[in-house]
Amino acid sequence: MVKTIVVIGSGVMGRGIAYVSAVGGFDTVLIDIEEKQLKAAENEITSIFNKGLARGKITAQQMEAAKGRLSYSNFLAQHVSYADLVIEAVPEKIEIKKTIFEVIDQHAPDHCYFATNTSTMSPTEIGSFTKRPEKVIAMHFFNPVHKMPLVEIVRGLETNDDTANVIRQVAETMGKETVVVNEFPGFVTSRISALVGNEAFYMLQEGVGTAEEIDKAIKLGLNYPMGPFELGDLVGLDTRLNNLKYLHEKLGEKYRPAPLLEQYVKAGRLGRKTGRGVFDYTSKEVNI
Repeated sequence: MVKTIVVIGSGVMGRGIAYVSAVGGFDTVLIDIEEKQLKAAENEITSIFNKGLARGKITAQQMEAAKGRLSYSNFLAQHVSYADLVIEAVPEKIEIKKTIFEVIDQHAPDHCYFATNTSTMSPTEIGSFTKRPEKVIAMHFFNPVHKMPLVEIVRGLETNDDTANVIRQVAETMGKETVVVNEFPGFVTSRISALVGNEAFYMLQEGVGTAEEIDKAIKLGLNYPMGPFELGDLVGLDTRLNNLKYLHEKLGEKYRPAPLLEQYVKAGRLGRKTGRGVFDYTSKEVNI
């Protein structure tokens, strides 16, 4: 039974996962080596709590109880040593994930499950960095975590039924809908989303329409809740580019990144997190 969850990485995804974990009733520790990043995460999580309270999404009693279950730390090994589930939410770079999983494998108790929050990377490969690949699985949360209803659960080659069942139960206790799929590059959602987002950049590059017109056409014509540029700016254009490069390597030419997307990333126009991506957020309040 999972009671204590350790979330590693306090970036956009990690802080969102920590929030829904605490609200779901789990004792939760958010870990990061950067004190400044950890403090920023704490401030944002507090803001999410306050907005949820103001909008009637959570009661004052629920908020205080969830805050009491959530803590922040720089000491990974100490907290992993008593965790029931570790959710890794570090950047999508295999060398970073390898280091994290080798460390947590050394310190976590035998019963502990390991999940990687990834939109494209292989839970089979990540499981190979541990001595317990049967307990390793992918939990693909969506941004913003506290609003998006789905967790895509992805089994690796050696993931056993117990792990898949436990992780599905955990995600549902966090208030999420789930799908459980077998590993293949990009899973289900990332393969489709990457194609749509990349094609939108090709259309912008070719002058088919403005970014606003393309987003509006996709939202109203195809009933998407967000246009591809709005979503790309929210996720991070650097993240989108990394995903496309991985899918291009694994699945071929149809995933080759649009040159314009590469230019935006080189220019530091990464989206909301830098104040400017396809759209400019420097003069408007960003509310996600």
